[in-house]
Amino acid sequence: MRRAAFPRFNIRGVRALYLFEMGRFKRTLWQSLATPVITTVLYFVVFGTAIGDRIGDIDGVGYGAFIVPGLILLTVFTQSLSNASFGIYMPRFSGTIYEILSAPVSAVEMVLAYVGAAATKSLLLGLIILVTASFIVDLQIAYPVLMLLYLALVCFAFCLAGFIIGIWAEGFEQLQLLPMLVVTPLTFLGGVFYSIDMLPEPWRTVSLFNPLVYVVSGFRWSFHGSGDVAPWISLAALLGFCTLCIALVWWIFRTGYRIKP
Repeated sequence: MRRAAFPRFNIRGVRALYLFEMGRFKRTLWQSLATPVITTVLYFVVFGTAIGDRIGDIDGVGYGAFIVPGLILLTVFTQSLSNASFGIYMPRFSGTIYEILSAPVSAVEMVLAYVGAAATKSLLLGLIILVTASFIVDLQIAYPVLMLLYLALVCFAFCLAGFIIGIWAEGFEQLQLLPMLVVTPLTFLGGVFYSIDMLPEPWRTVSLFNPLVYVVSGFRWSFHGSGDVAPWISLAALLGFCTLCIALVWWIFRTGYRIKP
């Protein structure tokens, strides 16, 4: 009896889709890189210089260095959702997604290509902002390897969320609906510019219901060795969010939700 052959991984198909998405990034390179860098510099001018001198140190860390992890994630959250959602929405909008679905590319390979390309862009932007910040403030990274791994996981998780938004959206307006109305407010209330320990009760307890508090805290811990919550709790929350997104993507391809007529 012949053994059933396992389906081969279509590396060519994944590479073609990945390079196509990265090509779009190259065509808008100036806009994609200049905007977050200029925004980061402005944040440092306003918060790091004008306000930072009055706040002083937080947990033994200068305020300018303290806000670096939050500023990186502020851009990574936005760019991950935007790049991933727009990347999958455009084939739906133009109708070319049916050609991709009929090609010898599995759902896993398709998701890896689109999410991988978007995550690569977000990771590059995060590292560029990190380098930019190092020229402005005296920045020390306690656990550089863990910082890179954590940043890569954040990019992957939020690009998965952006992929889901791109499938769900029925128009360009809806592409910005959830990021603007949900993610951006939660980010600013998630300890990007402050420690939640600075908040009085009951607001500190209320902040613990914000999931982005755990993401920001875990990333800040990799820089300074301290955070608002324990690092293992932050990692568990991020892995849980990533698992939820993977389950939703599986359900989308299992049911054909808004990708099949």
